[in-house]
Amino acid sequence: MADVGLTSLLVAAARAQEATRPDSLAQDQFARLFVGAAGVSWPAVWSDDLDSRPLWGRLGRYFGLRTRLVDDFVIGTPQTVLLGAGLDTRAFRLRWPADSHVFEVDRPAVLDFKHEVLASVGALPVVRRTPIPVDLRGNWSAALVDAGFRPGLPTTWVAEGVLLTLSPSLVRTVSTLSEPGSRLFHEIVATPAVAGPLYAETLAETGIDLLALFADHVPRDSAALLASLGWSVSVHTCFDFTTRYGAGPLPVPADPLAGNRWVIATA
Repeated sequence: MADVGLTSLLVAAARAQEATRPDSLAQDQFARLFVGAAGVSWPAVWSDDLDSRPLWGRLGRYFGLRTRLVDDFVIGTPQTVLLGAGLDTRAFRLRWPADSHVFEVDRPAVLDFKHEVLASVGALPVVRRTPIPVDLRGNWSAALVDAGFRPGLPTTWVAEGVLLTLSPSLVRTVSTLSEPGSRLFHEIVATPAVAGPLYAETLAETGIDLLALFADHVPRDSAALLASLGWSVSVHTCFDFTTRYGAGPLPVPADPLAGNRWVIATA
């Protein structure tokens, strides 16, 4: 599964659990299929005991809350671009306006795995959907335009957890391609000051060393750059949306989630 990415499967498992919670925030009926197809032994159904565990009860709930926020966010412009789409299934499960067009940008291996799993159950997109099999480190913007993206239309951009921060070049490219009325959601993941049991359990159970992902991470103030490019920017913690939706993680002492920020911007 190295080519697909264990982190994308971790988020899929969290979405699968979220869908079966009594106070579910998001319903992704396809998420459990990815967990099963990958052959990992992670829980894809919620149970009471998971809430007491740092990985699934805390980080998993964080992913569930983020899923709900982005589910609500993506509906509203003629075009939506998922940067690093991973195992996102919004094109298959949300109620889109009839004229919507969703572009999914990610590495070929990731999209191939997703297509294979969804095809195995006969899942079809409910909106016009165009996969863009290209690495974000390549010339993804040219591939996007070649695939039918229309720079003259307002666009919703989503970078949901795929990047620790948006590089200045990516921010500028998104801004160049965006008409007034375009919107952007992305996540800024801060280098955690405290590792705590959340990271230890994640490594022990999944083999994912989250701390290693931060090793070469240089935080960039993408929110300030967006503002300098004329975007209206708001920056939030996940706890802001726990309050809004009435469910999700709450702050705890020495909280690794407390440094994360969710950025919402409008051109």
